Formats: sequence, structure tokens, C-alpha cells
Amino acid sequence: MTDVLQLVVYGIVTGSILALGAIGVSLVFSILRFAHFAHGDVMTVGAYGGLVGVTLAGVSPIVAIPVAILFSVTVALAAEVLLYRPLRSSHPIILLISSFGVALILRSAIQLFAGPSPQVFKSGIQMPMRFGDIIIRPDHFWIVGGTLVIILALHLFLSRSKFGKAMRAMSDNMDLARISGIPAYRMILITWVIAAALAAVAGVFLGMDTRLHPVMGWRLLLPIFAAAILGGIGRPYGAIAGGLIIGISMELSTMVIDPGYKHAVAFALLVIMLIVRPTGIFKGTSL
Repeated sequence: MTDVLQLVVYGIVTGSILALGAIGVSLVFSILRFAHFAHGDVMTVGAYGGLVGVTLAGVSPIVAIPVAILFSVTVALAAEVLLYRPLRSSHPIILLISSFGVALILRSAIQLFAGPSPQVFKSGIQMPMRFGDIIIRPDHFWIVGGTLVIILALHLFLSRSKFGKAMRAMSDNMDLARISGIPAYRMILITWVIAAALAAVAGVFLGMDTRLHPVMGWRLLLPIFAAAILGGIGRPYGAIAGGLIIGISMELSTMVIDPGYKHAVAFALLVIMLIVRPTGIFKGTSL
């Protein structure tokens, strides 16, 4: 029983990271109606941006999160202005393929400037906290607690703010939103900023939980999309539930399969959901 509870704790940590990534994917899909396959690499850019802040300022990864967000948001907005916007009138599959190209560019750029070897925010052994037989690292409290704060802030933004309500209107019907006077392109830029910021935080949290590597975000892309689709693609609140379900399932699966295959569990759940309930738990695709 202790092993199960320990794995559930790890699953909640993993699920929190997946939830942040899946929310960003859902936001982009609900507004722009295309699957952004470069999202995982935007996470990686954020993680390495955080490493720059940690290295130059000597601060903790949590304090370096604004630097990580700056890196990811800059990359996302550059991709939007230089590539996605000129292609927006094209078929959605063109945008999807172009996002693959952006992913390759970002991954190669990171390998070029940071090198292919894994890196860490800080070296040394972190003393864990014990709650009975359950072991929790201090970083795990930051990851789960930070995720909860971000989710609450996002909920208040979408439900209470003027921009949040405009984003929800665009998600329901973009043409009607434009006729109503909502500045569509400004809302698209805000969507990219929020999605990239969430990706940056998820990247920093992933680096805190494991280590930094140029393909860290790419490897997590399948579980992220599985979480988004499981919860209902385009539904940020569903992405939270999907992330936790996928994260806990992946960690619990290590009791019966090799840990190297736990990402296959995300794929299996994705296939099952597409067969049983293609619309997801919360029926996408609007905010």
C-alpha cells in the first residue's frame, strides 16, 4: 500500500506538469483550431530560459520563472507573427505541419546553444520530507502548489476578466465575436502569451523534477496531448483532470511494466478515449 501511495504522489507531480502543458494546448486549439505540435519544445525553451536565469543571477528555479516565461513568450509570438499568421487562411493541416517545423527549429537551436548533454538547475542531493513512509521532495511541493495557484489564476482570468470573457466568446464563435467588436488578433496574441507562459512554467517544473535536456518537451508531447484529448480538447478545465489521470496512471503502471514504457500508458489511454468517447470527458472544443 505504501508503494501505491508513493506512486500516487509522483503521479500527482507528473500530472501537475502535464496539466499545465495540456491547458496551453487546449487554449491554442480552442481559439486557433489547430494542434500546436511545437508546444513541447516551447516548454523546453522555457526550461532553458529558467536555466539562464539561475546561472546568471544565482537564484532558485522558482525565482527564475519570469525569465523562462520571457523566453517562451518571445519564441511563441515570433512564430505567430512570422509563420502562423501568414498561413492562417490555409487549411489547418498546413498550420499543423508548420508547427512540426517550428518544433524542429527550436530543438536544434537549443542543442546548438546549450549542447546535447543533460543539465540540472542545481546539483547535490535534496533532503526529502517524510510523512510516515511517504517521501516527498521539497520541489514537489513547489510544483503542485504552483500549479494550483496558476490554475486558480487562470480560472479567475477566464471567468472574471474582460479579456477572458472575450477569449471564451472567440472560442464559441470567432466570426460572431469579430462582429461584436472583439479585437480578434489581439486576443490571439493574448492566447499565445498565456499558452507560452504556461508551457514555460511546465518546463521549469519538469526540469526541477528531473533534469534539462533538449528533447525533454518533445518526449512529454504525447502525454500532454493525451491529457488534453482525455479531458476534452479545447477545454482547459478538462485538461487539468486529464493531466492528473494520465500522470497517476503512468506512475502506477510502473508497478507492472518497465518504467521506460510508461509513456505507452498515455498512448493506450488516448486510444481508448478516442474509441469510447472521442469528445473527451468534458466534451471539447470551447473554453
